[in-house]
Amino acid sequence: MLSNGGLVCPVWTQSTEALFTAFRKVARHQLPEESCLRSSVVVKRNVRLITEQHVIDKPSEVEGFPQREWFIEVYLVNDKGDLIPAKLFDKVVYHLHPSFGPRATQTFKQPPFRIQEEGWGEFDMQIEFVADKSYFINHDLNFAQERYESKHVLTFKNPKGNFLASLRESGPVPGDENGSKNKRGAIGEESAKKKKRTDKNVDMDKLADGLQKLNEDDLLQVVQMVHDNKAPDSYTKNDMELGEFHVDLYTLPDSLIKMLWDFASDRHVI
Repeated sequence: MLSNGGLVCPVWTQSTEALFTAFRKVARHQLPEESCLRSSVVVKRNVRLITEQHVIDKPSEVEGFPQREWFIEVYLVNDKGDLIPAKLFDKVVYHLHPSFGPRATQTFKQPPFRIQEEGWGEFDMQIEFVADKSYFINHDLNFAQERYESKHVLTFKNPKGNFLASLRESGPVPGDENGSKNKRGAIGEESAKKKKRTDKNVDMDKLADGLQKLNEDDLLQVVQMVHDNKAPDSYTKNDMELGEFHVDLYTLPDSLIKMLWDFASDRHVI
């Protein structure tokens, strides 16, 4: 028995509020490393590049093309739309035009990862963002405006460890608890109504018991079904560190509850 009165089995944990948990590794039972439980975790972050340029009083190598000074800075955009330091990255590497010679590759390790250079021509460059691995963005350096911003989206699949913690500092991570305890309290009344409404058609305790009896492959399908069909206010928590997935059945939409019930019925566990 768990300290909170929950029942323990190899793949499911059930509590009094019909929470169930899928464990990636529990005792002698180990789920495959590449399962829907892990592969479904995809985190996206908005990257904002700010470029400024202006003509300077220096001779140019090419007539008709004045010498310019330019710089680029890197920021992230949080879920509120604010620019924040891009602490997510260990370093940023700018791959410039070959004509820059020994300065064609430049590395910066502190936000805002500012590069400042001079030149007369526009060109496309590749910018490398180094975190858990390298991610690349193509950037158009042009002189049409003195200041412009470019927006990009970087996608991180199955982040973990310190990198996952860094992602949480810059915004929400899919699978984390949907809202705080206060939010859960705010939706408590609606959840209670849903509980009464759902109980008319589905025995929630029987459903929770049945889910505990599913085999490994069926278990992973259930986790995917929850991910794909949950409501915005459904309570779920994906603990990447512990390899656990939690969901409160009473906060799921009726259509999803029926899907789970039908699935469990087809597997003859209820």
